[in-house]
Amino acid sequence: MLRSPLMNVMVAAVLKAGKGLKRDFGELENLQVSTKGPGDFVSIADRKSEKVLQQELERARPGYGFVMEESGVIEGADRTHRWHIDPLDGTTNFLHGMPFFAVSVALEREGVLVAGVVYNPATEDLFVAERGKGAFHNDRRMRVSGRRLMEDSLVGMGVMHLGRGQHAANLADIGAVMGQVAGVRNIGSIAMELAYVASGRLDGLASRWLSSWDLAAGIVLVREAGGFVSDIRGGETMLETGDIVAGNEAIHKSLLAAFAKA
Repeated sequence: MLRSPLMNVMVAAVLKAGKGLKRDFGELENLQVSTKGPGDFVSIADRKSEKVLQQELERARPGYGFVMEESGVIEGADRTHRWHIDPLDGTTNFLHGMPFFAVSVALEREGVLVAGVVYNPATEDLFVAERGKGAFHNDRRMRVSGRRLMEDSLVGMGVMHLGRGQHAANLADIGAVMGQVAGVRNIGSIAMELAYVASGRLDGLASRWLSSWDLAAGIVLVREAGGFVSDIRGGETMLETGDIVAGNEAIHKSLLAAFAKA
């Protein structure tokens, strides 16, 4: 796979950040951890990863802005470009020794998401996509699942933890889908789940109450793999509302219909 200069920059940044995460993942017993609310952990590893990503991307593309999980919004001199960064998506998995977490980086240009990278350091799964150039998993082209029927489909759905609230609405969401599909999964990392939709491992995904850094890279992956992505009402406000529905054309349409009825 021949990567563009932009993709080389993004991949180099996530690999460098991922190297530190992989080292810390192997030394969990020595990892210092603070908390920011029940069930929502922030580790030293998380902050180190974000710092590495910011430094690497600033050096390669000076002036670009940032939207980051830990440091918030940083306006750049170049107002037409900004990075959406999640330095460690799946922190709770990470801290429990479960190898389902990722570094997620996306580039937004003039309000349009144009490139995304999701990398799991534990498994060395690298998912990349650039607008108009396709999506790839470890240099192999990805396509979304070909399953057309909900009853044959495996669907990813968010499960809210104690500190986030919205439990009644979350249970209603799951109930609206669970009885129609072969199975519902929550991996614990929305970036990984969207990458799995892009690669066909999941047939679809529906989740709410997320942030732009959770979703941005995965949106590019799914669309470049031939999939459909929208908010829960079929619109384009995913980054603003934190709602997302994704899948191939048929499953995406069926998931939207399930939520409309609910």
